Formats: sequence, C-alpha cells, structure tokens
Amino acid sequence: MTDVAIGTTRRPVLDPLPERVLELIHDRGLRPGDPMPTELELIELLGVSRNSVREAVRSLRALGIVDVRHGHGTVVGDASLRVLSPSLTFRAVAGGADDLAGLRNLIEVRELIEVGVVGRLAGELDESTLDSLDALCAAMGETELDPETDREFHRVLYARVDNPLIGQLVDVFWDSYRTAHAVLSAPGDTEKAETVRLHTAIVDALRAGDSAAARDAMTAHFAEINHRLGSAEAAR
Repeated sequence: MTDVAIGTTRRPVLDPLPERVLELIHDRGLRPGDPMPTELELIELLGVSRNSVREAVRSLRALGIVDVRHGHGTVVGDASLRVLSPSLTFRAVAGGADDLAGLRNLIEVRELIEVGVVGRLAGELDESTLDSLDALCAAMGETELDPETDREFHRVLYARVDNPLIGQLVDVFWDSYRTAHAVLSAPGDTEKAETVRLHTAIVDALRAGDSAAARDAMTAHFAEINHRLGSAEAAR
C-alpha cells in the first residue's frame, strides 16, 4: 500500500500515526459524537496495517479523543480533561508517604483555579443553587466530615460556570486530592466546625454578590487545608 496524503499537507509515512488520525478528524470536520472512519477506511487512507490502526485508535481513546459507545461503534470523543486524573494522582503520591510536596503542589493549583473563579459567581447563582450549597454545608456539620460532601459542594458551585473546562479541572484535582485524606489527620470537632464555617462564608458572600468576600472565603478554606497538611508534615 502507498501512503495517502490527508488534507492539503502531505505527511511522511513515519509520522506518528495517532497524529495522522487526529489530522484526519480535523480535516473532515468531525465533532464529538460523530462516527469515526471505519477500521478499513483508516487502513486504506493511512496505508498502514490493521494492528497499527488499532494501536493508534487505542492511544487516542486513552486521551479521550476517540470513544467506543455501545450501539454506536467508534466515535469522536469529547477529550475530557478527566484523562489527566491518573497522572496527577501519581504525582501526588510519587514521593512516597513521607513526601507530601506533590500533594501540596496539587492543592496550590486547585486553589489558584477556585479562588480565581469563585468571585465571578458572586450574585450569579440562582436561589435553588444557593439552597443546595446551604444544604451541603449543613450536612458537613451533622455527620462525620465526608470528603465526598465537600466534593459535591464544589461540583454544585461550579456547575453554572460557562466554561466546562473549569468544572472538569476541579473534578480532576478532586480525584487526585482524595489521596490527602489518607495522610491528613481526621478532623476533630473544632476542625469540622471550622470547615462548615468556611464553606458557609463562601455561600454567604455569593448570595450577597460580594466577589472580594467570596475570594477571601475561598482563600481561607484553602489556608485551613494547608494548615492540616502542614500538621501532617510536622508529625512525620
């Protein structure tokens, strides 16, 4: 078989095959959910073996660029940022149980994102969303502090942000942040009360439409997380 040029630019045979499949997706204007060319089409278009095509598709699937859906076959994926989660989780724990630097770095990036975004939500959330956040704050105070309740708070908080990448990033960093609960001491009654107070302060600032207060409250929330992380480091 001979190599077939795709698009307006001829590419050499030894180009990385996943890149060439990606170029084909772009050239055809395929959107998330659109059917991918069949395996036979890819073999003919790219001039490579069946195994090579399957390996390329497998690589793109790992990145979320290609998806396999029951009843629909192989389609263009949505390339969700959630594919970053395993790598970020590995970075958080790569130093071993005695090195929390990776986890601290993840928390710092998450703080930069959330503090930067929360001020934009002041005065923008409807009462139903604010009531849901109030209920999650109450749940934090009524039971043993559950990281999933905290996660749901942040998920609800950013569900109304126009940029879908923000919600995906927050979710990705939460998946990685779960490792924190294996190294941080379990919060006592004082820490639990402080967590509830800090989350309530975020909701109050948003309800009041006070962007600066919302950012300050979120910063204080992360300061408490970093304090607990510092205590864990000092105890090692």
